[in-house]
Formats: sequence, C-alpha cells, structure tokens
Amino acid sequence: MRGKPGDRVSLKDLISQAEAARIRGVTRAAIRDLITRGRLVSVEVAGRLLVYRSEVEGFEKRTPGPKPDRSD
Repeated sequence: MRGKPGDRVSLKDLISQAEAARIRGVTRAAIRDLITRGRLVSVEVAGRLLVYRSEVEGFEKRTPGPKPDRSD
C-alpha cells in the first residue's frame, strides 16, 4: 500500500528498502514483496519507494496457513 499524495511525512521516519532488508535480515526482494502484498506501507519520494522505519521494526510474521492435502 502506498501513502497518498499530500500525506505529511517526516523524511527521518522513512528508510530505503535496502535498509529495511538489513534491519529485518531478509533480502530487498522480500521487502518489496511485503510492499506489493500490502503488509508494509510505502511512500514514493523523488522516485524512490521508501518504507516507515517503525513498521519495519515492529513487523510481525504471520503464521503460515495449513498446507493443502495432496494425497492423490
């Protein structure tokens, strides 16, 4: 989910996807996937997609759902 144009955001609260990945110990692609799925809010600043540091630091993994029964 992206922030709306005109939203007031402090740049000190935003970090790059690479920094978010470093904080969480995952790849940048994993952070991008979370943004795409709406699990992290992103804001576009000067052509760069940034995320909120507080969201990254407070992010909690979801428990995976049950695996499908494949006993054919």
